[in-house]
Amino acid sequence: MNSNKWIRQTHRWVSIAFTVAVIINIAAMGQGEPVVWVGLLALFPLILLLLTGLYLFVLPYAARWRGAESARVRG
Repeated sequence: MNSNKWIRQTHRWVSIAFTVAVIINIAAMGQGEPVVWVGLLALFPLILLLLTGLYLFVLPYAARWRGAESARVRG
């Protein structure tokens, strides 16, 4: 499996972890005053989602840049 597919798969699984963390956070808030770490539970998956999402967002642009560079070298 190449790195792009690995990043996509990681992004999908981290999004599931983030969703579960948000649900746990909402449930904890409904029980009363939640512990601080419950509020921060979704932060780690959110940071990973940001990083992998930005990478996936830039992929098409990077492919175009590399394509233009290789065309200039060949041309």
